[in-house]
Amino acid sequence: MAHQSAPRSERGGTVRTLDDLLREGVAGRRVLVRADLNVPLDGAQITDDGRIRAVLPTLNRLREAGARVVVMSHLGRPKGAPDPKYSLAPVAVRMAELGAPVAFAADTVGTAGRSTVDGLGEGQVALLENLRFNPGETSKDEAERADFATRLAAFGEAYVDDAFGAVHRKHASVYELARLLPHYAGGLVLRELEVLGRLTSDPTRPYVVVLGGSKVSDKLAVIKALLPRVDALLVGGGMCFTFLKAQGHGVGDSLLENDQLDNCRELLDSGKIRLPVDIVLGDRVAGDADVRTVPATGIPDGWKGLDIGPATVSAFADVLSTARTVFWNGPMGVFEVAPFAAGTRGVAEAITKVDGFTVVGGGDSAAAVRQLGLDESAFGHISTGGGASLEYLEGKPLPGVEALEA
Repeated sequence: MAHQSAPRSERGGTVRTLDDLLREGVAGRRVLVRADLNVPLDGAQITDDGRIRAVLPTLNRLREAGARVVVMSHLGRPKGAPDPKYSLAPVAVRMAELGAPVAFAADTVGTAGRSTVDGLGEGQVALLENLRFNPGETSKDEAERADFATRLAAFGEAYVDDAFGAVHRKHASVYELARLLPHYAGGLVLRELEVLGRLTSDPTRPYVVVLGGSKVSDKLAVIKALLPRVDALLVGGGMCFTFLKAQGHGVGDSLLENDQLDNCRELLDSGKIRLPVDIVLGDRVAGDADVRTVPATGIPDGWKGLDIGPATVSAFADVLSTARTVFWNGPMGVFEVAPFAAGTRGVAEAITKVDGFTVVGGGDSAAAVRQLGLDESAFGHISTGGGASLEYLEGKPLPGVEALEA
């Protein structure tokens, strides 16, 4: 693997890297790795293992160098107490299947965690149970977070953050823990900072952003931040209906945020936003739903807009064909249900044909790429951090990155 030099953080500081740690030597040393193993589950079945596979290069480099590796992650949003449906046990099984066997600890900083960590030999890996089973991980009380971080720090001699998907959270394992130990950025975090830096500093033009997802309110800040920088912003997903309503069109029973109509009108004044020209409707969200495609200006009552139509895919593809930089975040429709997957697939395929730099902004977009069976290598970069990517593009400080600054 090529050496990765220390990047500038978003505040202008530098961070030490995994290469720096390996040069210092890790044989026999305990290294805590904050990973993002927050994978989607159907019961105990992992439906997308992309985040697990993404962190394996960092774990394997540490293993091969003889470190005793202690992996930490959250999964879902348990309420500060153990909840079997959010256990990381299925992740431990999948890691072993992918060639990275781990000793799984049934708690975090309790007796199971301690005995598991103490039992590690050189080149071996432990995975602690879900960090959010401890209320100190996400507490708003700094002292409570610091106490949990101190107990975690006792397990290691160095800290590596390779969980870009969590760096926007001021949580104990992301912020306080990094300040208690010699700290380093893993390869995933470095790559994300490099990619997002390219999108914000001097992107090659034309620069086109594709945004989907359900709510305008969730993307309002990033839209406002991006509009001055982009050449075109293509809007699909559930959020497009609030924009269509703001133009005076009926949207039937589609998702709608009436409190965002004025914001949408203001954003549309930029002249850079492109909306769907046709919509795939369903009478319900189901594989056997009654489906029809209508102009985006004429959605009848009793029908829900659940995907962009083929004319929109074609129009969006025309814009993308001229792009040299593309950022995509959010599906174009309810891609998990077959009748409403074509819009997301069509736009994704158009992005793969772009002659330039393309970034998939994590979250549901990354899940869609995998679920639809698209070639991941056809995209320039698939992010592991949906929310973190958006907050970076908004210009917000990322606490996890700030904590890594030397």
